[in-house]
Amino acid sequence: MFDEEVLELGRVSGAHGEVVLRRRGGVTELIVDGVFAMDDVDTTTERALATETLARCTGEGLRVLVGGLGLGWTAATALADPRVADVEVAELQPALAGWAADGLLPGLPGGLPDRLRVCTADVADVVAGSPGTWDAVLLDVDNGPAFLVHQANAGLYEPAGLATTLAALRPGGVLAVWSSDPMPELADRLAALPGTTDVEHQLLPVERDGRRFDYAIVTARAAGQPSRGGS
Repeated sequence: MFDEEVLELGRVSGAHGEVVLRRRGGVTELIVDGVFAMDDVDTTTERALATETLARCTGEGLRVLVGGLGLGWTAATALADPRVADVEVAELQPALAGWAADGLLPGLPGGLPDRLRVCTADVADVVAGSPGTWDAVLLDVDNGPAFLVHQANAGLYEPAGLATTLAALRPGGVLAVWSSDPMPELADRLAALPGTTDVEHQLLPVERDGRRFDYAIVTARAAGQPSRGGS
């Protein structure tokens, strides 16, 4: 048996560790600070993070914040919704933004569209500095609250961090969190926060290598009615 050929597309070290983009046997993989983050064997759940969230949003001219660029699938899927006016991605690793601009990410093979902005920032800082701004906030910065890519992200999933993110939403806006494992405890945590409604814990089964994996998305709505005609 021959080993699969590995083609390294990029490797950069920085303040938040090393990020590696590589292609193994036709599959694109992203490794962040030594932790396997994702590949593109099955991108249904990354895309579902956007579609399931936007299905819960109303109106036009929607503003979407994505925490974590990954391989570009979530941002690209959000942009495919004609109601979305713009998508901003908060990404810790500047190299990923460069690779996206160069068309190296499979979700964004044509580079960065006009309605997409990628900023090098911690999504926790972005939501703290933009209260009442977003119609949807999609968090995919880890493999879930129980499998962190960066330990500093733990605060995002604590009550105070969740409350800050919810406060960044417009009235009626939707927060969504992706996880590689079920996380009913996160749904319970969100449901216990004041001003939160319509909390849902959705399982997304995926078959890989003859095995079933249950990924999950938790969504929660900020209380109140949309404050403008668009959302």
